[in-house]
Amino acid sequence: MHPFVVSRIKVMCNLNIAEHRLPQEGRFRSTILDRNIDFRVSVLPSSMGEKCALRILDKTTALLDLDLLGFEGDVLKQVKEDSLKPHGLILVCGPTGSGKTTTLYAAISHVYTPEKNIITVEDPIEYQLKGINQVSINPQINLTFASCLRSILRQDPDIIMIGEIRDFDTADIAIKAALTGHLVLSTLHTTTSPGSVTRLLNMGIEPFLLSSTLIGVLTQRLVRTLCNKCKEEYKMPEAIREKYSIAKDAKLYKAKGCNSCQNAGYKGRTVLCEYLPVGLKIRALVNGSASEHVIKREARILGMRTLREDGLIKVTKGITTLEEVLKVTGPDEPL
Repeated sequence: MHPFVVSRIKVMCNLNIAEHRLPQEGRFRSTILDRNIDFRVSVLPSSMGEKCALRILDKTTALLDLDLLGFEGDVLKQVKEDSLKPHGLILVCGPTGSGKTTTLYAAISHVYTPEKNIITVEDPIEYQLKGINQVSINPQINLTFASCLRSILRQDPDIIMIGEIRDFDTADIAIKAALTGHLVLSTLHTTTSPGSVTRLLNMGIEPFLLSSTLIGVLTQRLVRTLCNKCKEEYKMPEAIREKYSIAKDAKLYKAKGCNSCQNAGYKGRTVLCEYLPVGLKIRALVNGSASEHVIKREARILGMRTLREDGLIKVTKGITTLEEVLKVTGPDEPL
């Protein structure tokens, strides 16, 4: 059955069904239970035949509201304040599928007013937003992030969203756009907030340019949330409590499984985040090309919560489990 299923998916995406040697990418839309669902498709030739991956984008379940994403109150307040600044660069970081684009869309929805000229450059456009100019890049006709951004700067934008900073050219134009009075929002593939600063410096961005434009860096991961209908309270061993500094009076829950969550014990997902606001001290470190370790240490002294610390807060609130948090976060060095 396998080759026929792959061929059918290729036909739906208007891909070449006779080509079995090269990777292909496409997309199609289907109506399921009266909902329009977008599918992004990647076909990869392997030694045993073609491998097909589908990414499902359900616009009806997209939470394009910062208040609903699951950020802790202090981080939410800071992100909202920073996204209303007139110019500068805000980065959202994390691995593929960690909800970066959703967070950016939610931030744009928060700052949107009809008077603002907001332009996005994406690969491809994931959600159509009302009242916003969205451009989908096409490398085959040389419509890249960099070439598109050069034209966008002549369109008198107030806010520019760049789908992803992948190379020096895109990073360079993003920084220059932020310097010349635009608010630039973008994503970057790094694992920690301080790591994104060193990543941009390694790309070739001058430290004095980065320090004068960067407003804040948000790093995030997604974890599954416990099903509220069947989660069970349990007693965590003292040694584990002490290891992760979990309060003795905190009520902790574990996954059980019921019909509501299809016996998974989990239902839905929430976000763990690490927000690095770039104040005077951090700005000075960036200007001096400080290492990731030094920036992280200083940020934590100034009050930044790491991904692991944010996850442990959600564990003590009974939102998720320790196992989920440990799966997606790394340990922190002692201060």
